[in-house]
Amino acid sequence: ITVSVVILYGKDVCLASNEWQCMFCHQYPGLVMPEGADKFKLISIDRNRYYASPHGNAACKACHSRIESVPHTGATEVECTTACHIEDREKIETMDRSSYRVHKDDQRSVISIEDRSSCRVCHPLHPHSRNLKVRAILNMHTGYMLCGLCHLKKETLGDVIYEWKTPDKGSFTGEPYGRYTEIDPSKGSSVLEYIYGLYRRLFGDEGAAEDTRPCCMISRIAVFSEKEGTRTLVIDTEDPIRAAGYLKRADDLSGAAKEEELKYFHRDITEHEFSVACNECHSAKGILDFKQLGYDDKKCSELRDMDVKRLETEYKIFHFPHMLK
Repeated sequence: ITVSVVILYGKDVCLASNEWQCMFCHQYPGLVMPEGADKFKLISIDRNRYYASPHGNAACKACHSRIESVPHTGATEVECTTACHIEDREKIETMDRSSYRVHKDDQRSVISIEDRSSCRVCHPLHPHSRNLKVRAILNMHTGYMLCGLCHLKKETLGDVIYEWKTPDKGSFTGEPYGRYTEIDPSKGSSVLEYIYGLYRRLFGDEGAAEDTRPCCMISRIAVFSEKEGTRTLVIDTEDPIRAAGYLKRADDLSGAAKEEELKYFHRDITEHEFSVACNECHSAKGILDFKQLGYDDKKCSELRDMDVKRLETEYKIFHFPHMLK
């Protein structure tokens, strides 16, 4: 049994334990870290797959020996000869390891979703990048919900309902997750494949990082407005052409003109503090009825009381004082 000791001081939390510290965050599929406008680094770990791999008996700290706190600012370089491969140190240090990825088979994320919202014209698939501490956790939500769930000005919509949207075509790296249905690539003549092939020809592809199988139909939680018995998906599909035009001429616009254009596109959008956004869903009084969305009692409890949200809502920094011992 691993026993952890939690020492609170001010607004930091000091955790004294071992491997569970890493999996506290990295266990979640879809965890990614932006590395540019259209690039991202996969940092989710499928624990069962990893433990069954050749490196499964190695402690995380053996390779990631510099990590002492969250966020991992500039401390994620891998060191193969700190605790392992000591006898091969000279050979390994001369090897080109730039293309070798230990966790390649353990990581899972959405790498493309075909939708027609104007948000996706300007914003990448994994848009959150400013807050170093929680950006990966926020970006993991891409595979579960639409942007509007957090960012719509819901107070102006009247009665709203949160439920699964009609599926969009998407693809994953690693094993699929979330609410999805796999598409058999050998049946390319199916009606769904024809429809989405037509969609790509008309509206263009999203430019996925790679053509990774399996392709899936992915359903995500969205906001619906209900008026006089009619339920309508609240998503802006009217302005993608205007948004694409704005991107082409943005460099030639004055500051005031840019602000006016952005104000138009963001007319129904609000920004939350991360702590507010977490508790808006993951709390006893959250806006989502996880039971109604189809989750069983155990999963409802996990989603409602998710510990990882404490990274932002309660603490500024997580320290790992005993990881390097």
